[in-house]
Amino acid sequence: MFEQSISYQEKKGYPVWRNYDRNAIIKDIENKNQYKVVINSKTAIVFSVCYADKIIWRDFDKEDSIYLHRIVVNPELKGQKLFGKILDWAISHCRQKGLNSIRMDTWAANPTIIEYYKTFGFTIIENYTTPDSTELPVHNRNLALTLLEYKADGQ
Repeated sequence: MFEQSISYQEKKGYPVWRNYDRNAIIKDIENKNQYKVVINSKTAIVFSVCYADKIIWRDFDKEDSIYLHRIVVNPELKGQKLFGKILDWAISHCRQKGLNSIRMDTWAANPTIIEYYKTFGFTIIENYTTPDSTELPVHNRNLALTLLEYKADGQ
C-alpha cells in the first residue's frame, strides 16, 4: 500500500517519501504501534502512533500527546475523508490515556494536505526542518515539515 500511495502522490505532483524506511514500519508492527482501518474487508488506511517525538517536536514534547505517523490511504478509497476515522480513534485513545493532544507532521511543501488536516480542527504549530539524525527513519531526515496539533481535551 505504501508503494501504491507513493505512485498516486507522484502522479498528483505531491511530495512523496523517498526511500522510506521499511524497518521503521516493521518495528511499528512488532511494537503494536501500527494500526489499520478496514472497510468492507479492504484495508482502507494505515498509520503508526507513538507517545513521544523529541527529535521532531523538541521542547514542545511534554509526553502529553499522541503522535500520528506514516498515514497511508489506499488509493482506491481516496476522497472519503478516511482520516476522520483515525481522528475519532485518536481522540478516544487520548482520553483513555489522559493525554491532551494529537500531533502530526506533514510536508511543508504540500499546502493541500495541510489544509485538509486543518478541516479536521488541526492547527499549525510551526514549520521545522528535521535534522540528519540516525534516530529518524531515513525518509524523515532533512525534511521540511509543518507541525500540526489537535487539542483532544477540548482546550
